[in-house]
Amino acid sequence: MQIKPEQVNIAFYDAKTYDRDAFTEANRSFLYNIDFFDFHLNAKTAFSAKGYKVVCAFVNDVINGAVIKTLKECGVELIAMRCAGYNNVDLNAAKEAGIKIVRVPAYSPHSVAEHAVGLLMAVTRRLPQAYLRTKTGNFTLDGLTGRDLFGLTAGILGTGKIGRIMAELLAGFGMNIVLYDAYPDKKWAEEKKFKYVPLEEFFKICDVISLHCPLTETTKHIVNKQSLALMKKDAVIINTGRGALIDTHALVQALKRQEIGGAALDVYEEESQYFFTDWSANVIRDDVLARLLTFPNVFITSHQAFLTTNALSNIADVTLGNIRDFYSGNKLENEVSN
Repeated sequence: MQIKPEQVNIAFYDAKTYDRDAFTEANRSFLYNIDFFDFHLNAKTAFSAKGYKVVCAFVNDVINGAVIKTLKECGVELIAMRCAGYNNVDLNAAKEAGIKIVRVPAYSPHSVAEHAVGLLMAVTRRLPQAYLRTKTGNFTLDGLTGRDLFGLTAGILGTGKIGRIMAELLAGFGMNIVLYDAYPDKKWAEEKKFKYVPLEEFFKICDVISLHCPLTETTKHIVNKQSLALMKKDAVIINTGRGALIDTHALVQALKRQEIGGAALDVYEEESQYFFTDWSANVIRDDVLARLLTFPNVFITSHQAFLTTNALSNIADVTLGNIRDFYSGNKLENEVSN
């Protein structure tokens, strides 16, 4: 299937300025034809892929059976996800259509883990409130009392690359580290003197819980009404993984009843309509998201944990490298299959 790079046309969806910059720079070494589209890939826009061999998509693009059928009719051969997650892709439909799926399994795990630490510091030390006060000339400290992380127990749910880095970063604060993973990395845990514990015990003993597992049928809403009820009254949840790891309705109820200490979220299970776009002059009609934004002990960022120059460069290089491997007949190291 070897063809020249200039014969490979790529339709790039949901393109932001930082995407264009990173991929344009990386493409100097690949020389593909990339057309950047601002809009999402979905059933209404999939026809725009006609004439392209590859589509490059992101987390909030909708790649269901209907979209894949249209992509096949347009002549698309490869879907290159420029992210680790692929829960928005109908893998069965892609397989039936003969369209390959590739992804970026790990770009800069440090970028996500470091952002998670930033979220934790923001919510435990009241940094957003302090910033807003001083910007308006208010230098009082009432209501800004925080909490030392030293000596507390941090739970890492999911010990892939990002989870392991997060565990080591929090250990640097002097926190006690406990772990949960359906597929534990026992050798690494023993080397670091961290401990895997059963899930129920995990929720009971942690002061901080940071989510780093993939979204699957078994992990969807792993933080739910029952697990929230097990947590300490001052426990804090950090989520830089996938929004649907948390049952957000249950989280809102726990926050309203002051049954947990707070939450810091970079992802939200219904984020696709809002994240990455400007809603500052519009009404947010998602009542759950709107309610979350009212809590003083909730800090939300718009899926930006990946957004560092290092990560963007890695994402571009790996994504374009996946496309090169496909058209060179090389083994697809980053292929997604069901």
